[in-house]
Amino acid sequence: MSIRLINIGFGNIVSANRIISIVSPESAPIKRLVQEARERGTLIDATYGRRTRAVIMMDSDHVILSAVQPETVAQRIVSKDELEEGQGK
Repeated sequence: MSIRLINIGFGNIVSANRIISIVSPESAPIKRLVQEARERGTLIDATYGRRTRAVIMMDSDHVILSAVQPETVAQRIVSKDELEEGQGK
């Protein structure tokens, strides 16, 4: 299995293989999850001070905040998969 890296904005890269979910930060349960991660020390803020538009849950129990829309991050994963399939990988 190859490591697939995805840009989540401002040059920040995460391993696509380790992403569990990409969600909007608007709901109360997600806000609670972000606060709990902050308290545990497992929150990574990759927004560079911009508004949080996506919350990315990783299999390592880390929670990553991104200023990029969830749909955009998901599209980058799908696009990369399509590119790899086209090259026969």
